[in-house]
Amino acid sequence: MTPERSGCLESLVEAILQVDRPHPVRVAIDGPDAAGKTILADELAPLIERSGRPVVRASVDGFHRPRQERIALGPESPEGYFRDSFDYPALRATLLDPLGPGGTREFRRLVFDFRTDRPVAAPTETTPANAVLLFDGVFLLRSELIDLWDFSVFVAVPFAETRRRAAARDLAPFGNRDELLHRYAVRYVPGQQLYFRLAQPLTKASAVLDNQDPDRPRLRIRADH
Repeated sequence: MTPERSGCLESLVEAILQVDRPHPVRVAIDGPDAAGKTILADELAPLIERSGRPVVRASVDGFHRPRQERIALGPESPEGYFRDSFDYPALRATLLDPLGPGGTREFRRLVFDFRTDRPVAAPTETTPANAVLLFDGVFLLRSELIDLWDFSVFVAVPFAETRRRAAARDLAPFGNRDELLHRYAVRYVPGQQLYFRLAQPLTKASAVLDNQDPDRPRLRIRADH
């Protein structure tokens, strides 16, 4: 790991650990597809644990809606991608509310497997009040969720770069590179652009990580986070 990336991670950990709540601190790690959200969350987890705080890792990928609902507006619809992909009531009920103010701290990490298109009977777990939830995914700073986060990071990467990364990473679900690039062009990137217009996540995030060059990221933390 480069010194630049290590320094960004340490600054993020310091900012997260400064958040004082009587319940687990719920951290959103938002950003476009293939921006590096999961990698960032996985890097932050052991650093936070090193401080003595338990970490709960989860992802919006565990809260998909059934495929028939996700593509109700068509498999290439950007509006369908933004509006119909995820089950936000289930995310609130099973994870974010239990870890929030007055919550029981009994939670489930996921409820649905989008690969098999079936619900998942994940076990109920309990975490202490000083835990930190690191939750990665797309569209996390939208109106339905914005008030449920205690800290948020937006991982910013230009769409040309996210398409390049996706072409190297995500071929299997699409079958070939041309189909992947087509789907990004007509569904995923326009869906993110719709999210940017409606939610303005860059202005709402507690911190923005410019991750165009993962070895030399640039971090900006809002003074009023």
